[in-house]
Amino acid sequence: MWSKLQRWAGFIWMPAGVLLFATLLYTAALQIAAHPQADTWIQWGIFVFISLPICAGLSLFGWYAWQGDYSDEPADPS
Repeated sequence: MWSKLQRWAGFIWMPAGVLLFATLLYTAALQIAAHPQADTWIQWGIFVFISLPICAGLSLFGWYAWQGDYSDEPADPS
């Protein structure tokens, strides 16, 4: 039961990382377009730079969960 829940949670985490990063890029583009000063570019550039590995890790975590790598059950040999 728990193993199936972990796998389906992984299925949720994979696109969540991509969607979060896409939302961040969209928001950054809107804010930069609204206030095109250098400090806005720097601020949002830092936000994007810091958030990229976090979102990639979230998607990678979801991939491993979906593959069953975090399961306590032994792998099925068939």
